[in-house]
Amino acid sequence: VVPGETALAFYKAKNPTDKPIIGISTYNVIPFEAGQYFNKIQCFCFEEQWLNPQEEVDMPVFFYIDPEFVEDPKMAKVDLITLSYTFFEAKEGQNLPLPGYQ
Repeated sequence: VVPGETALAFYKAKNPTDKPIIGISTYNVIPFEAGQYFNKIQCFCFEEQWLNPQEEVDMPVFFYIDPEFVEDPKMAKVDLITLSYTFFEAKEGQNLPLPGYQ
């Protein structure tokens, strides 16, 4: 991905169970310091996703790396940024707080 240019990636999720589930994804950027330059335009994270039994889906994330990334001396040796997701089964009636908010 070239900083400043948009990119589209797909993550695969599969429900390996015999019952439908509703899940919510959270994301992580490694190295941590690069996270401030990662900008999601459209993402499936923090939204409930319904998966039927044995269903497998591709979930898109549309993003870009802020062009200021290349100007930051702390990022000079960073040539790989990893975006990962954790998919949690949602519990009925439970609301997850948004990061950074009480």
